[in-house]
Amino acid sequence: MARPPRFDLDQLLDAAVRLAAASGPGGVTMSAVAKGVDAPSGSVYHRFAGRTVLLAEVWLRTVERFQEGWFAALEGEADPRQAGSAAARHVVAWSRAHPEEAALLLYGARDFGRTEWSGEHAERADRGHQRVRAAVSRLAAALGATDAAARERVSLAVIDLPLSLVRRHLRAGEALPGHAEDLAEECTAALLA
Repeated sequence: MARPPRFDLDQLLDAAVRLAAASGPGGVTMSAVAKGVDAPSGSVYHRFAGRTVLLAEVWLRTVERFQEGWFAALEGEADPRQAGSAAARHVVAWSRAHPEEAALLLYGARDFGRTEWSGEHAERADRGHQRVRAAVSRLAAALGATDAAARERVSLAVIDLPLSLVRRHLRAGEALPGHAEDLAEECTAALLA
């Protein structure tokens, strides 16, 4: 009977997140992940066929965890303006609660080797992206944003603006200020008014 693995998938991916937050995607190597959890390199290779798979998995797990809360915030309010503000607030609150994952998301999928991902990983990423676009389109329609400029304003309000607030502080190595959620919500509400 085979022995159960000592290091589960989440432990290895958590180590990869820490490495990416500290050193960027280039710092995520098979040996560095193994060292991060005090495991033999074979444990990492047993879970991931290679570095490309590791990078895809750490990126996708992080994005999917973030998006889960973002969709819940956006879909949790009946009023579209309140829904947009809740989604913007989530971006900041999640980033505050998960600073290492938020630092990872300051990069893009390309930085995590997207051009070399398997079809399955690429499809998973595309499904998430399409789901975000569809949610923003539904919000825009609920707000009566019918032309391209109005739809762009909705995207700016619920995605770009709160991310830029987070990005500025995380890139400077600073904690998010206590008023960041309120500021994101206020700015989003003003754009959606």
